[in-house]
Amino acid sequence: MKIRSIHIYSHDGQRRDLRFKVDGLNVITGRSSTGKSALSEIIEYCMGRSSFTVPEGIIRDKVSWFAVIYQFESEQVLVAKPTPPSGGASCSTAMLRRGSQLQVPEFEDMAVNTDDDSIVELLSRFLGIPENRTEVALEHSRVSYDANVKHTFYYLFQKQGLVANKDQLFYRQNEPFQPQAIRDTLPILLGVSSQDRFELEGKLRLAQSDLRVSNKKLELARDAVDTSHEQAIGLHSEAKAVGVIGNTDENPKADGIVEALRLALSWKPETLPDDDGSRVSLLEDDLAQLRQDRRDTQARIDAARQFAKRAGGYESEAAEQIDRLASIKALPKNPDSGEWQWPFSEQNLALESPVAVVLLNELQSLDKELRIATGQRPKLEAYLAELTGKADGIAGEIKQREAELSAAISANEVIAQMGTRNNAAARVVGRISLFLETLLPNEDLAKLESENRRLKNKVRQLEEKIGADDSNERLTSILNNISAQVSRYIQKFNAEFALYPARLNLARLTIVFDRPERPVPMERTGGGENHLAYHLSALLALHLFAAQNNRPIPRFLLIDQPTQVYFPSEQVYKDADGSVQKTESDADLNAVRRLFELLLKFTQDDVPGFQLIVTEHANLRDQWFQDALIEIPWTKPPALVPEDWPQEDEN
Repeated sequence: MKIRSIHIYSHDGQRRDLRFKVDGLNVITGRSSTGKSALSEIIEYCMGRSSFTVPEGIIRDKVSWFAVIYQFESEQVLVAKPTPPSGGASCSTAMLRRGSQLQVPEFEDMAVNTDDDSIVELLSRFLGIPENRTEVALEHSRVSYDANVKHTFYYLFQKQGLVANKDQLFYRQNEPFQPQAIRDTLPILLGVSSQDRFELEGKLRLAQSDLRVSNKKLELARDAVDTSHEQAIGLHSEAKAVGVIGNTDENPKADGIVEALRLALSWKPETLPDDDGSRVSLLEDDLAQLRQDRRDTQARIDAARQFAKRAGGYESEAAEQIDRLASIKALPKNPDSGEWQWPFSEQNLALESPVAVVLLNELQSLDKELRIATGQRPKLEAYLAELTGKADGIAGEIKQREAELSAAISANEVIAQMGTRNNAAARVVGRISLFLETLLPNEDLAKLESENRRLKNKVRQLEEKIGADDSNERLTSILNNISAQVSRYIQKFNAEFALYPARLNLARLTIVFDRPERPVPMERTGGGENHLAYHLSALLALHLFAAQNNRPIPRFLLIDQPTQVYFPSEQVYKDADGSVQKTESDADLNAVRRLFELLLKFTQDDVPGFQLIVTEHANLRDQWFQDALIEIPWTKPPALVPEDWPQEDEN
């Protein structure tokens, strides 16, 4: 896909044609404010972008239609779009024509017959972008989308403020959501991921989203069950205190408590004596005993742990002493008898000494004691586990008694406030009824748990299928190949850090230089000339790979005012006005010539037939450069929009 021509129409039916060579270098040079920088906006607008970003002024005021003819291998496609009415910022309607050799339509023939979505679908299909789907989780503000021709814009336009920007490598990279879109779609355009993988990744993202929702529901349900158990204990205690449930000494389990509460709904008022506070006293006595039991148990746990600590110290010291005494076993043996030859024995020194016997006996004794101590450790650990379990059980009982005591005290307060126990009992029964209505049934919790297990298995299976795909390795290989070519182009530009390997970092969307001591990203480098070299090297390397591997990226690149970095100031660059003389007197002429020679060579040798469109203020007298000019340098006139065109309100 290349640019055959650009056409603009006045409000009174006049037409301005701008024709390009579809193969090779195209240069448009001239003075400022002649419309050169608007060419990329027009091309993008006619490639299916609804936003109208052409600058305010003459172009918006005097142009009624924009049209671009795109050249494919065996067909031409014309896309025309009207200027948004009333100064609008977008337009999604368009005119489409197709044919092997299209004629530029007359103004009278301009009519809307399609929309941007259809334009994007057609151009994407002609480019050969494979079917794909980039799924985005529901909780994200982005929406799911297909990779299409609009996701190639990042690599087709290098605008004036971008070509030497050290913080931004690709077009629109600084806009919300665009960096992630680049990371998602570039692997598709480079041919890394298969349709099956994208389908699996989409299913995985959806399954992971469903699992997160399920986890949250299950967590809330379990919290509700735990809270409900505490509420049930409290209501059970209150019901006992007001006489709705018989005052027994039994401590029913969770199911028994709920069942007792259900039976309490059948309570009928009757004449009952006032509460004598005995239940509160009993609960306080139980709590006091339980707390004493907990202190006793904790004391036994502490004593057992101290014993274990001392036993561990003894074992360590005994083992160390055994290691020292065992060294005597390294002594040489008598070759005749096979016994150790003790150096202090009577046989060797002719002296009587019991040292050997004493040391060997000590070694044997220590070894026996260490085996006894080590054998007691499992029993000690089991004893500690038993005490810890008992302490946990006591803590649970204390918690339950505290809840019952609180509820009993509350019930007695209600009795005192409401005058009679029957009134208090009726209030408790009402609260029990409300509690049972909102109680989550066990079968509902079981369903949530079952669904959660199903989603976990689904996510695991999808992750296993995707894990078997080698896409990540292939993407790494492709990026390594592109990075190697980036390094070669940077060397041709003679830019700083050209001696070090350059790397296209997809995660950070920048160029990184791998110096031996530390990596250096592009944003930490200096000099506009260097930044221009890094930008163009990355894009040329990317297009080289795409062309050599027949990847679905258009075969053109538009660069806006790249040589500005070779002039002493921005004003001097603007004053060049497309003049050869001013270029030769003010610019770094060698650098300007080296840039255009490299671009020309790219279209002739690296990617024969590639289309480069450069808008400039500089001009070179070299014949090959003059041959690349598609029109004489733009002044006023000529310019993109003729001066005599009327504005819309003049018709």
